[in-house]
Amino acid sequence: MTETKKDGDNELNTDDETYHHDAANLPQRGEHDSDTLNEQKVGEYWRENIRLLVKLLLVWFIVSFGFGILLVDFLNEFSFFGMKLGFWFAQQGAIYVFIILIFTYVVRINQIERRFGIDDTEDVSSDTNNNKK
Repeated sequence: MTETKKDGDNELNTDDETYHHDAANLPQRGEHDSDTLNEQKVGEYWRENIRLLVKLLLVWFIVSFGFGILLVDFLNEFSFFGMKLGFWFAQQGAIYVFIILIFTYVVRINQIERRFGIDDTEDVSSDTNNNKK
């Protein structure tokens, strides 16, 4: 027969020394608690994040400042949809490239976060299972 000692809200099974804690007063465990990043992983994540930002900002600078201001005279020698190319970059092209860079950042940062296990996406299958209960 198994003996159980009670110590407040905690139980100790004396036969197999199994400790049972009444977890009613503990906060709920988060989805990513078991995947906590160590200091090295945090450093790697931020290095990757900053590297991505620098690349995208460099493209943005080249397109908006380089093509729209510095190289405008050279690019105006070419025509794009009936407009001078330098003018088109200054007026419309830089905006299109900027929008593309935003979507590129979203896709790439989601890939980086998934690789490091810190993405905010919820598992759809577990969400539907929780709703059925």
